[in-house]
Amino acid sequence: MSCPICRKRLAKRYCPAKSEKICAVCCGEQREITIDCPADCSYLIAAHRYESEHRKPSSSDEVPYRDVFVGTDFVYEHWPVVAGICETILNLRREHRDLRDSDALAAIEALAETYRTLSTGIYYERLPEIAAARALYDAMGQFLQEFRKSESARTRFTTLKDSDIFHVLVFLLRLGKQETNARPRSRAFLDFLRQQFPLSAQPEKDAPRIIVP
Repeated sequence: MSCPICRKRLAKRYCPAKSEKICAVCCGEQREITIDCPADCSYLIAAHRYESEHRKPSSSDEVPYRDVFVGTDFVYEHWPVVAGICETILNLRREHRDLRDSDALAAIEALAETYRTLSTGIYYERLPEIAAARALYDAMGQFLQEFRKSESARTRFTTLKDSDIFHVLVFLLRLGKQETNARPRSRAFLDFLRQQFPLSAQPEKDAPRIIVP
C-alpha cells in the first residue's frame, strides 16, 4: 500500500492522527505541520525527546525581552504564581483541544506587554486575534486577579506587583520559546508543561521543577 500523502513510498508507519499508515518520510516531514499529531503518538514523543536532547542554545537576539533579568531566586519566590499560570494553561488546553504552542505564546506575550505597560502607570491592551489565544489571555488574567484577591484576603494587602507579574510572564515566554519547535501545529511546550504539572498537582505546595532558561 502506498503512502496516502506522497503516493510514492510504502506506508509502513501507523499515524494515529490519520487513522491509517503513512511512510516514515512523510511522518517526519509533515509532523506538526500538516499532520495534527496527538500527544500520545510514540513517534511524536520520540521526536520531541530527540529535539530536546539536541537543542541548540538560543542566540541573544532570540531571547524575548533580552534586556530583562529574571533570576532563579525570583522564580522560586514567585513559584505559586508560575505554577498557577501553568495550571491555567493546561486547564484551558483541556477545554480548547485546538490550542497550540503558538496560541499559548501569543497569549503570554500579549499579557506580558499589558503588565509591562501597567508597571509604568499606563493601561494598554493588544488582545490576541486568534480565539484560543484570546481565551487563554482572559483565563490567565482572571487567575492573576483571583490570586491577588486571595493574597489580600489572607494578609490584608497584596505584595504581587504588576512588575512582578511581568517578570513571571517573561520567564514563561522564554521557557515556551525554548521548549517549542516552532512548527505550525506544535504542542511541544504544552506537552512539556503537562509533564511538569500532573493533574493532581497542587501549585501552592509543589517544589519548582523547571530550570530557568
